[in-house]
This record gives sequence, C-alpha cells and structure tokens, in this order.
Amino acid sequence: MSDEDLFAEEMAGVTPLGREARVRLVKERLSEDQQRERRQAAEREELAVNPLIDEGVAPLDAWHVLEFKRPGIQNGVYRKLRLGRYQVDARLDLHRLLVKQAKEEVFSFIAEAERLGLRTVLIVHGKGQSKAQGEQTAVLKGYVNHWLKELDAVQAFHSAQPQHGGTGAIYVLLRKNAEQKRANRLQYLKGRVQD
Repeated sequence: MSDEDLFAEEMAGVTPLGREARVRLVKERLSEDQQRERRQAAEREELAVNPLIDEGVAPLDAWHVLEFKRPGIQNGVYRKLRLGRYQVDARLDLHRLLVKQAKEEVFSFIAEAERLGLRTVLIVHGKGQSKAQGEQTAVLKGYVNHWLKELDAVQAFHSAQPQHGGTGAIYVLLRKNAEQKRANRLQYLKGRVQD
C-alpha cells in the first residue's frame, strides 16, 4: 500500500471546516489632484511641528567653542568644516531675537536649507551681552547648541573662524538630500565596472 492510499484511508470520515466567504477589498483610487493635495498637507504638517524647546537651557560663556559631530562623519570632513574651508551657502543672523523667535527661525532655516539642498550654513548667534567677567551670558548660544543637536538634518557643527564671527557664530554641516546622494553615486561610479 502506498502513502497516498494510507492517507486517503485515514481521511475517509473527515469533513472540511467551514470557511467564511472571502471579501475582495478594493481601495479607492485618489485622483492626482487629491494625491498632490495630501502630499502638500503632509509636508506642511511636517514643517509645522517644531520639536525644539525654548526653556531650561543654561547660557554658555561667550568664548566657549561649540563642537558636535554625529557618528559616521569623516574626520577630514569635520576638520574642513571646523577650519571654515567649505563655502557657506546661507547665513542666519539671530542678533536681538528673543529665544522663542530664534527657535522658530533656526527650525525653519534648517528645514528650508535642507529642502534646497544646501550643505553648509552659518548661524550667527552672538556672544551675549557684556557683563561682569566670568558670568555666562550667551543665552542664544546655549540654545543654538542644544537645538542643532536635536535636528536630524544637522550632521556636524563647530564655532566659526574669526573672519566669520568666531565664537559668536557657528558653521553647520547638513546632510545631503536624495538628489545630492544620487549625483555623488554617479560621479564616483564613472569608469567603474558594475557587477
């Protein structure tokens, strides 16, 4: 007797379980105008949500050098940023702004710079008001230091060179957008044989 015959003999009195009828789901297709409208609304909502805080950050010393680098940023790239060797694509001046105003300006400036594909920007935060020696008075500097670490688009930053504002300004390196990444890949693949 074969396996098939044995199986058929064992299953002789078995009845199949009942099954609910299948329902075919048809997704409603959105017109191109509706899709575009949804996409724009999502982009506006994304830009509108500002995660930056405007309270509780300690002021820094006017001469304190700010520095930050995310893991994966090459040392040579960071050194060039630190030395001011990258062309500054845009500049934001925060002098005379309140913390709440500066928060909105920094957030929208970084978002716009990333959207435009800018790579290196300069933010002038100032050194604070001159008070008695030893007091930490650079309020905006402390906030900018905190805010930039919170934004995913920021890959690295460092206090500027004297000709660009010294410790009263900061160079910011932003991540590449999709178009820049594609252009880089094409540039470095030229002449190489792909498997």
